[in-house]
Amino acid sequence: MPEGLIVKALSGYYYVKPLASAEENVLQCRGRGIFKKKGITPLVGDQVLYTPTENGEGMVDEILPRDTELIRPPIANASHAVLLFSVKEPDLNLQLLDKFLVHIEHAGLRPLICLTKEDLLNEQGDEQDRNLTRQVGELYEKVGYEVIITSSLTGSGTDEVKARLAGHISVFAGQSGVGKSSLLNAMLPGLSLETSEISLKLGRGRHTTRHVELIELDNGGYVADTPGFSQLDFLELGVEELSSCFIEFSEYAEQCKFRGCSHLHEPGCRVRAAVEEGEIVSSRYKHYVQFYEEMKDKKRRY
Repeated sequence: MPEGLIVKALSGYYYVKPLASAEENVLQCRGRGIFKKKGITPLVGDQVLYTPTENGEGMVDEILPRDTELIRPPIANASHAVLLFSVKEPDLNLQLLDKFLVHIEHAGLRPLICLTKEDLLNEQGDEQDRNLTRQVGELYEKVGYEVIITSSLTGSGTDEVKARLAGHISVFAGQSGVGKSSLLNAMLPGLSLETSEISLKLGRGRHTTRHVELIELDNGGYVADTPGFSQLDFLELGVEELSSCFIEFSEYAEQCKFRGCSHLHEPGCRVRAAVEEGEIVSSRYKHYVQFYEEMKDKKRRY
């Protein structure tokens, strides 16, 4: 039975790219009825076994074991997440960036922070904004994340991002209008994805992507072009898991006086001490406290 990769799912059909190098065409397939009975849904990113049928279509027979599985966007086997945040239009929102990082850490993906629209800083010549962008990059690199500053207009940083995605399935995440489609177009000339205009009044872009689809790069990587997110909730995450999603907390959390320390008010908390000593960035800790309260509040309401 040949093996393939689901690159798109739409209206009950799964579009499977054969992994045998001789076959290039994507095959339109249905899923076996047994999947529905078992409550299994094939996902974009799934490696599957399939059978070609007489009408030039195919049938997905088996889903191979998944390494990772995301609920939103629904995608399997992604290993990297590119977090796109524009330096201007819309302005950088570090609380939202930290919220995305929590979700990505929880999902077990490797994050890459991509600060887009660098050309706007040069265009508008604002030294203060340039300094802020540099400081944000240094802040997150200190935490332990890789940060690349890009411009789809000038091409700056796009080759670097593309090189990081070689051989992996990656998801792009971030608010609408931060330049996801523009960056993909810059990495893959000839792709011409529809880009969204920014509504300055609302500060967010129009949604232009309707379904999850894998876009193949020419270096063995695939990128999931997913709908833009502007809101994330914490329903999939337990409050006790939150601190482990702030990666810089872990070495200090091990030294806390109490096991299961919430890092909010307990005596002998090494995480809070590290914040006071400037070893943990105070803005990150502040967001941790906000998210903790938000999760507690949600738990009470549900």
